[in-house]
Amino acid sequence: MTTKLSVNVNAIAQLRNRRDLPWPSVVGLSRKALEAGAWGITVHPRPDERHIRRSDIRPLADLVAEFPHAEFNIEGYPDDRLMEIAFEVRPHQVTLVPDEPAQATSDHGWDFRSQHNFLKPIVARIKGEGMRVSLFADADADTISIAAETGADRAELYTGPYGATYDDEDAASRELDKLQAASEAARATGLGLNAGHDLTVANLPGLLARAPWIDEVSIGHGLTAEALEFGMAGAVKRFRAACGESVAVDST
Repeated sequence: MTTKLSVNVNAIAQLRNRRDLPWPSVVGLSRKALEAGAWGITVHPRPDERHIRRSDIRPLADLVAEFPHAEFNIEGYPDDRLMEIAFEVRPHQVTLVPDEPAQATSDHGWDFRSQHNFLKPIVARIKGEGMRVSLFADADADTISIAAETGADRAELYTGPYGATYDDEDAASRELDKLQAASEAARATGLGLNAGHDLTVANLPGLLARAPWIDEVSIGHGLTAEALEFGMAGAVKRFRAACGESVAVDST
């Protein structure tokens, strides 16, 4: 199988929001990503709207609907606001993360032991409306299997600690050991697997070599940084190649 690429466009929206202007266009650049072969688009509409705004959601959903292969993934903490957005737009996937409203970025997974009873009815409610549910999870083989007991379809492995080892091969190997063990534990329970956070063209192949059954990676910061150098289409193609697809890329 080939791991699919979903482009997280939060960083594009955050750049746009520095000015009261409509550029860079979140929808326009998402279109370029999908035209370049991205599998989907991911957004995280936080309550303070510091990047993705609620007004972005419907135009992005309409855009994704133009591409028969593509999926729309909305992630966030399952408060009333996020649930309202999900039921209004009905994305293909809802990724639940345990973020506090003021968090700068997602930096840990759910505590499945203590929050199992909180998550289970929420998962059931979303799935009952025909949407896939993924739960943000730490690379902890001892607890990730509990995610399956909530009824979720997938777990998304938090890869931030692995991304932070970009200049330390030994540390990277240790983090990969954890990610591999967690991915195997999740797979054994029947959970599908996603992954995301600080993944790059350089470190993504190492992760997929250890866990080639990962269904999808959601990448924002690293891909947006690549787009500054290679353009959005070029960045998408480079990440598709890092996912194992046979794609011609411009390395200049």
